[in-house]
Amino acid sequence: MLSRLRQYPSPVFGRHGFNVDFPMLAGCLALLGLGLVMITSASSEVAAVNAGNPMYYMIRHLIYLAIGLVAGGAALFVPLSVWQRFGWMLLIAAFVLLVAVLVPGIGREVNGSSRWIGFGAFNVQPSELAKLFVVVYLAGYLVRRQEEVRESFWGFLKPFFVLLPMAGLLMLEPDFGATVVMMGAAVAMLFLGGVGLIRFSLLVALGVGAVYVLVQTQEYRLQRLIAFTDPWADQYGAGYQLTQALIAFGRGEWFGVGLGNSVQKQFYLPEAHTDFVFSVLAEELGMVGALTTVALFAFVGVRALYIGLRAERAKQFFAAYIAWGLAFLWIGQFLINVGVNIGLLPTKGLTLPFLSYGGSSLVITCVSVALLLRIEWESRTTFGSEDAEFDEADFSEPAGEVAHGR
Repeated sequence: MLSRLRQYPSPVFGRHGFNVDFPMLAGCLALLGLGLVMITSASSEVAAVNAGNPMYYMIRHLIYLAIGLVAGGAALFVPLSVWQRFGWMLLIAAFVLLVAVLVPGIGREVNGSSRWIGFGAFNVQPSELAKLFVVVYLAGYLVRRQEEVRESFWGFLKPFFVLLPMAGLLMLEPDFGATVVMMGAAVAMLFLGGVGLIRFSLLVALGVGAVYVLVQTQEYRLQRLIAFTDPWADQYGAGYQLTQALIAFGRGEWFGVGLGNSVQKQFYLPEAHTDFVFSVLAEELGMVGALTTVALFAFVGVRALYIGLRAERAKQFFAAYIAWGLAFLWIGQFLINVGVNIGLLPTKGLTLPFLSYGGSSLVITCVSVALLLRIEWESRTTFGSEDAEFDEADFSEPAGEVAHGR
């Protein structure tokens, strides 16, 4: 098996050995390791009561992590040209999964939301796959229709005939957080694809209006917004999660109460190992630990944007758009999750990349890391040709040349 894999150009087997962006890999592995530690700590009490084994969620998380690392390792061998060629098939697969999760008997309902498809002991969350596949499809569209996107309103509108039905399916689950993150990443990709400022501003205004309408048309969303403005007014009702999360931050102070010593995880803070794992981290590791985690996220997010910039300079625009799209997905989820945990945003169920418990999220995150490593390697070695090396002079743009386009 290994001998066959060695025949294909990849950053795994090459003349220079394991040839990847080590700062990016190290930052992501640090976050994955921190996530494993925090899942073990945050879930121990819940697992002991619900499953009779305090290590139950840790073991499952390790299994998901192993699957994610294998999937990521496989993705390192897949050329970006293959992703580009089959982008439309991935988009169809995303639609099929999002429809299937709404079919009674196929989708699993948890806490009033039908977001999972069960496969034996494991659940697959189609929204996580959909976000990745939308980024791949939209990157291909921006390469194929670059001039049309830049110069005509129609080219700018076309992607929304795909994005809006997908957003509608996500809202039917309902999964408001995934919808916002996916649409936000798509809008950012369109802006970097060359959409004019006037059209972009119009799109942002329409997006804000759509969010307002969605909040007003669903009573539970409106109640979350009201509770977010003053959670202590109903601290045992609508504001319960947020008040417990804020108590966790207060208890953590500067250096925390110590790993494993959280009080809030003992059935005070709901979803302590999923949506609110950052609150438990802040309680146990303190402000210093929380800020260190934020710094790690900032590093991998900025590094992903830099990988996209390097790919653009190497004239690999499809790779650049994917890198930027993945970076915006991570940054969007991170900002929303942490914003919810510290009370800057209304409570919304959305996992924290790398850290939260959740199989689909963790596997897709690992695949996304592998994609970024592959993009960086291809942009540095000209589609896998290790004989070609770049220096800074190669990245300079000739006078008058357009940065985007083919």
